[in-house]
Amino acid sequence: MALDSQTDTSLSRHAMKAELLDAETELALAYAWRDHRDEAALHRLINAYMRLAISMAAKFKRYGAPMNDLIQEAGLGLMKAADKFDPDRGVRFSTYAVWWIKASIQDYVMRNWSMVRTGSTSSQKSLFFNMRRVQARLEREASQQGVELDRHQLHQMISTEVGVPLADVEMMEGRLSGSDFSLNATQSAEDEGREWIETLEDEGAQASDLVERDHDMDQLRQWLVEALNVLNERERFIVRERKLREEPRTLESLGDELGLSKERVRQLEAAAFQKMRRTLETQSREVHALLA
Repeated sequence: MALDSQTDTSLSRHAMKAELLDAETELALAYAWRDHRDEAALHRLINAYMRLAISMAAKFKRYGAPMNDLIQEAGLGLMKAADKFDPDRGVRFSTYAVWWIKASIQDYVMRNWSMVRTGSTSSQKSLFFNMRRVQARLEREASQQGVELDRHQLHQMISTEVGVPLADVEMMEGRLSGSDFSLNATQSAEDEGREWIETLEDEGAQASDLVERDHDMDQLRQWLVEALNVLNERERFIVRERKLREEPRTLESLGDELGLSKERVRQLEAAAFQKMRRTLETQSREVHALLA
C-alpha cells in the first residue's frame, strides 16, 4: 500500500469507505495470511482497519509531526500487527493492532522530536507522552490544597508517579521545553551578525601543533630506518613481516618459510628488537622513552 503517495484527506476518505469485518471474516483472513501468505487477504485486512490507524495518528498531531507522516507510521504499525498476529489466541485483530500502531507512531514522534535522542525505553516513552498531563494534574491538586510546589518538588513527584529516575524527569523537561536550533543562526538580527558556530572553541589541532607533530614524525621515521639498517637481511625480514604488515604473520608461518622452529624465529625477533633499541637509545632519549 503506497501510503506516501496519498494525502491524509484522500487516505481518510478511502479508509471510511472500507468494509467493516465481522469476527468470522477477520479470523478467516488472518488464517489465510498466516498459513498461506495470501496477500489478497492481508490487503483486505489492512484496508479494513486503516480507519483505526488514521484515528490513532490524529491523536498525535499536537506533537508537530506532519499528518501524512503520522498516518504512514500508523500504517506501518498496522502491517507489523497483521504480520505478527496469531488468530489462535482468540483475540480480535483490532485489539491486537492498537498496541503496534501506537508503538510505531510513538517511536516516530520521539525520533523526530529532537536531533538529540530523547529515549527509547518503555519508561522514557511513558514519561515523554505523559509528563505534561501528570504535571498539570499534580499542580492542580497542589493548588486545591493551597500548596505551592517548587520545580524540584514537582519533578520528584513526577518521578514517583511515572516510576522513572529523577534525572530522567529533569532531562525530559529540557527536551520538552525547548527545540533544536541551527548553529548557523545569527546571534542578532543584524545582517552581519556572528553565527553561533563561531563561538565554539575549535578542538582540532592548531597549525603550530601540526607542524611540530609532522617534524617529530619525520625524525622518528628517519631513526627507525637507521635502526633497521643495523639488522641483517633475515632479521629485517622477520621484523618487517611481524610488525610492518597490515596483517602480521605468525611465528609459525615464518618458521616454515625460513626452515626454522617457531621458538628460533621468536629468538631472532627478540634479538633484532634489542639491536634496534640500542641504536635508538644512542640517537634520542625521547625515542627511548616512547619505546620503553
